[in-house]
Amino acid sequence: MRPSGRDLSEMRPVSIETGVLKHAEGSCLVKMGDTHVLCTATIEDRVPPFVKGTGLGWVTAEYGMLPRSTGSRMRREAAVGKQGGRTVEIQRLIGRALRAGTDRVALGERQITVDCDVIQADGGTRCAAITGGWVALRLAVGKLMAAGDIVSDPLPDPVTAVSCGIYAGQPVLDLDYPEDSAAGVDGNFIMTGAGRLIEVQMSAEGATFSRDEMGTLLDLAAKGVGELAARQREATGA
Repeated sequence: MRPSGRDLSEMRPVSIETGVLKHAEGSCLVKMGDTHVLCTATIEDRVPPFVKGTGLGWVTAEYGMLPRSTGSRMRREAAVGKQGGRTVEIQRLIGRALRAGTDRVALGERQITVDCDVIQADGGTRCAAITGGWVALRLAVGKLMAAGDIVSDPLPDPVTAVSCGIYAGQPVLDLDYPEDSAAGVDGNFIMTGAGRLIEVQMSAEGATFSRDEMGTLLDLAAKGVGELAARQREATGA
């Protein structure tokens, strides 16, 4: 039995509220159980120097956790003077994932920055950030298309992410913190709504896993991604 009482293949309750910030070109608050992430997208008419002159757009991301997003207060990284390794790794992952799902030719030579701020954490923050980040990106791109600034849709399919793992010897979908902290195997699966893989992060956390078990986790992830992509389309009207 999972600590939450969910079935092995059951997601946590998911909600996506859009338009939560006045000034951002795209914004949403995504909730996956007790993990809540605020995502915004900002359009800029510039690109990094290594992209300038190529005609390609650029999508990048920043990620952070608020001091009381967890059980005890964390110091703000700005107060420490540098970002932690985990933060850097996660925001690079978010940026890679969203770029992989973007037609950068269609986007044109502009940059969209997706900011993901965790206001409450209960496992799966990077997955929630990618899922909500795509919604914010979709809304921002919709404004570019409505204004006639771009004519071809650069976001043909949702990009979403979900965690899976082996907890108490059983493969489970969408780990919350009690499961994540005790899982023998932990994985994050980033996929398109059509089920194409973008990135898979899997590691043994005290117990090895077989190829068959990995296949089972991939099947669970595909189920979860399908459900999340439907929520993304519903939220954005895509």
